[in-house]
Amino acid sequence: MLGCQAPEEDIKLVDIRDVVLAASSDPTLRANAVFFNPNRVRGRLKKIDVEIYVNGKKAATVDQTLKTAIPANAEFTVPLEVKLALKEMGFMDTLFGMLGGKKFDIHYKGSLRLNYRGLPIRVPVDHKDQVRIRL
Repeated sequence: MLGCQAPEEDIKLVDIRDVVLAASSDPTLRANAVFFNPNRVRGRLKKIDVEIYVNGKKAATVDQTLKTAIPANAEFTVPLEVKLALKEMGFMDTLFGMLGGKKFDIHYKGSLRLNYRGLPIRVPVDHKDQVRIRL
């Protein structure tokens, strides 16, 4: 029975690093999400389902299916590729903000789907950050 237990603590989103915006007709945000697993049990990250809000407005949804190994009691990095919905954010305001190196308040909200020894677990994500994006 001990082997079938769920992890004691939730995996935490530590940081979003290496944020790069590829500007085109279909702008894409690429970044590395850094997570920390505080548990003694390894697992596998199966799915990321996170909405991204920029300055309070929904800008994108991350809906990635993965097979990423989660090490025990360690940090791990997951590459993200997100199609931005600049229409909802106001294209011209966003474009001028990026050209000027404006700071954006970013809020990541959603969940991760994990597997620990065959047991499916859903972990909430609620992380706020401030980034300066410059084209």
